[in-house]
Parts: sequence; C-alpha cells; structure tokens
Amino acid sequence: MTIRVMLADDHPIVMTGFAMSLEGQGMDVVAQVKTPADAIAQYRALQPDVLVLDMRFGEELTGMDVARQVLAHDPAAKIIFLSQFDQDSLIKETYRLGARAFMTKDCDPDELAAAVRRAYEGGLYFMPQIAQRLAQISVQGELSPQAQLDDRSLAIFTMMAEGLTNAEIAEKLNVSTKTISNISQAVKEKLGVERPALITRLAVRHGLIEP
Repeated sequence: MTIRVMLADDHPIVMTGFAMSLEGQGMDVVAQVKTPADAIAQYRALQPDVLVLDMRFGEELTGMDVARQVLAHDPAAKIIFLSQFDQDSLIKETYRLGARAFMTKDCDPDELAAAVRRAYEGGLYFMPQIAQRLAQISVQGELSPQAQLDDRSLAIFTMMAEGLTNAEIAEKLNVSTKTISNISQAVKEKLGVERPALITRLAVRHGLIEP
C-alpha cells in the first residue's frame, strides 16, 4: 500500500528535494505546505499516513505547536520532525510529545524515507547520532538549563543569553538591579558558565534562543 506523506516546511527548496526523493521511492506526497496554519488545516483535510514537520517556521507557531494540535485532533498521528537544529532539549521533547522520528535537514534522503516507513509501521526511528546523544543524556542525566533552573532563573538566563544587561533585565521584570545581579551570578555558577559567549552558546544548544 502506498504511503501518503505530507510535508510542512517554510523552505521550499528543502521541501521540494525531499518530496522528489520520497516520490522516487514510491511514496505519495499528498501536500507540501509552508505555514503552521496550512499544516493543521491540510492534515485534517487530507489525513496523510505520515506528517513530516519542520521544527521552526519563523512565525508565532512552531512545529511543536502544530504537532500538539494535530495530536489533539488525531492521537494516532505519525509525525516526523525535521530541523536544521539538533539541540538535546528539542530532541527529547519531540519524542516525549509522541513524534516517531527527529531528522536533521542534512540527513540522507534515503534515511528520511526509512524513517517514514518506520513511522508508517508504528515504530520509532533514530538517526545514529541522535540515538547516541539520547543515550548520553540518559547515562549522564539531564544537564540542560531547563532542568536545572526554576522558571524565574530560566527567564533571566534566557535574557542574559540574548545580551541584555542586568539593568535591562531588572527593568523588564520590575525588580532591582542588585536582585538580578545576585540571581545571574547564581545561574552562572549553577550552569558552570561565566563568559557571555558561552552563555549564549548554551542557550542556543538547548533551544532557548535562535542562533
């Protein structure tokens, strides 16, 4: 039976390339959409066997938001996330949400086809490098800022990573600069980072800010 696949990505070249590859392997690409709203609407209208979904669309809604709405409507939906980012926190969250695979955009088209087949069969697919990273997280424990910081400290850490000064963060949160200075120092010590460049790099790695 032909596998019906829907692609949702705001990069037409990437989407077209993967569509041609999947069709070349006998699959039926029933739709190619570029926005989160179209992804939700077309999934409901077409009911594809597998949805290949970009993680980021450059809009208010993300691929994760789309997946949540699709799964709320169809808990049996088979979703594969496609991303140029591969932060540990994003990878874990996609599988926790119910995704069948997390593929990087530089993956071999044959590997994406293998993931689609595996998802269609009801299984999970792990790229070798993704499987290795998930195994490391399992062995070493969760070291992400999200796991180590409370909500307030995480918000302050994110603003630090975006380059805001203590005074600017204090103004945003309507607290004293001294309070922010104390919290930011505690955050740095807890995460083991001090230099601004390392703070930003850590936030990017764990999906808190855009590269």
